[in-house]
Amino acid sequence: MLQTKVLHYFDHNATTPVCAEVIAALPEFAAAGGNPSSIHWGGRQPKNLIRDARKAISEALHISPLEIIFTSGGSEANNTVIKGLFDYYHTAQFLAPEQRRRTHFMCSAVEHPSIMKTMAHLEALGARVSYIPVSREGVIDLKFYAEHLSEETALVSVMFANNETGTLFPIKQMAEMAHAKGALFHTDAVQGFGKAPLNFKELNVDFASISGHKFYSIKGSGVLYMKKGMNVSPLIHGGGQERHRRGGTENTLGIACLGLMAQRAPLVQDKAFEVSKLRDHMEARILTEISDVTITAVETPRLGNTSSLVIKGADGETMLMSLDIKGYAVSTGAACSSGNPEPSPVLLAMGLSRQEAQNSLRVSLGWETTLEEVDGFVEALKAVVTRLRSIEHEEGETYHV
Repeated sequence: MLQTKVLHYFDHNATTPVCAEVIAALPEFAAAGGNPSSIHWGGRQPKNLIRDARKAISEALHISPLEIIFTSGGSEANNTVIKGLFDYYHTAQFLAPEQRRRTHFMCSAVEHPSIMKTMAHLEALGARVSYIPVSREGVIDLKFYAEHLSEETALVSVMFANNETGTLFPIKQMAEMAHAKGALFHTDAVQGFGKAPLNFKELNVDFASISGHKFYSIKGSGVLYMKKGMNVSPLIHGGGQERHRRGGTENTLGIACLGLMAQRAPLVQDKAFEVSKLRDHMEARILTEISDVTITAVETPRLGNTSSLVIKGADGETMLMSLDIKGYAVSTGAACSSGNPEPSPVLLAMGLSRQEAQNSLRVSLGWETTLEEVDGFVEALKAVVTRLRSIEHEEGETYHV
């Protein structure tokens, strides 16, 4: 009799499995099939679902419901802030001269592609962009930041937590530094949502992005937090949805699911602690039982679920495929860059060599990960690394696992 292979998901930074509670609520949410903008009976139920979700999300993030703009996800939210502010500063006729002079943008050198490529787009349009270096240990260069921040800076965008290494950045401090120069501050908090408590008021940021599918909801819905008083040009023009800040009929199903998960925000701190204990256990076993392994940014504050491993003598893509055959889903970097034969730009920007980056593996745990799964993963990884290194040994280098 054929046995079904047991699958183990260790790639929660790419996306999270949909929560059972969300799956159970899908039929009810999907049944609200009217247009939320309709003023007749058909629009009332979807409009109520969106209103309730807006309230739940605002409470989870400690912001006003009016400061929420629903988007299709983190990439759209990031594009909206960066492109929208650039366009606003170039088209608003009533801006003061000192605002029009703000043509300088800043971001870290390890941002998500939706930030990096958008900044490159602004450069092509004539903006000046500074990329803040990050050390091999994952520490952002605050001296460089202070030296390049000026009265010409329009926006600084630095992620709350890195999607590949899990490193946390000093967002509140950096936002205060930006504000002292009159610049605005945005944080891509997509990896923080559901993995760490978030309070955008306490962080003192002007804009922030989150995505539902990183917090056990369905794909296709996210949020841009825009602090009261902020203005950007819409990325999507259309109807009057989202108070004219994002056109298009709302994704009622995705928004309702995101709102349902936002109600579980009080669980985040305890869940994060439990997951971090599993991650630390996994890393301790790997370092003890497999030779020549380096954990990237291990001495730097990180998300408790994320481990970026550099395993000498083992190609990352080959490890990924070998572990996949054994039923373990991991990553070699950002899912948005999968299929790219080049090593991780994030690791290269941190100062790792191309060979080290090519020997990297990202492991990210979730709320449902168990100790038994973690131990099974370590055993599977040991077997894979032993096999790959034995192949390397035939070419003249010896490893001991």
